[in-house]
Amino acid sequence: MYELKTKENDNSVIEFIENVDSPKKRDDAYRLLDIFTETTGYPAKMWGPSIIGFGSYHYKYDSGHEGDAPLVGFSPRKAKISLYFATGDTEREALLEKFGKHTSGKACVYINKVADIDVEVLKALINQSVVFLTERYPTG
Repeated sequence: MYELKTKENDNSVIEFIENVDSPKKRDDAYRLLDIFTETTGYPAKMWGPSIIGFGSYHYKYDSGHEGDAPLVGFSPRKAKISLYFATGDTEREALLEKFGKHTSGKACVYINKVADIDVEVLKALINQSVVFLTERYPTG
């Protein structure tokens, strides 16, 4: 049976950020921590060894695969900062057009630094993702 690697854990978010090599990336991580916490209202939690997530939802696919994931999150990686938003949200692309300098994959949006993006659009992306996932995967 497939075992999810990225699970919520009790590791320290602050300790993780303090261990980020680049001082600029560390500063950006603290800035993102404030933005995500303020925007979602959820406390930051570590997911796996390197993702800082906010809130959580339980998903179950038609294939039977199921698990838990953060509603939104980020990770200050060596190359770029990864931002995690909902996949399958059709409104994400419209927001990304106004976001600033980034690249994106299926689930992640990658930025070099917070100064490259519009923070208000980031907040809109966070809110949109939380709404999309809580409507799609209601709890209870």
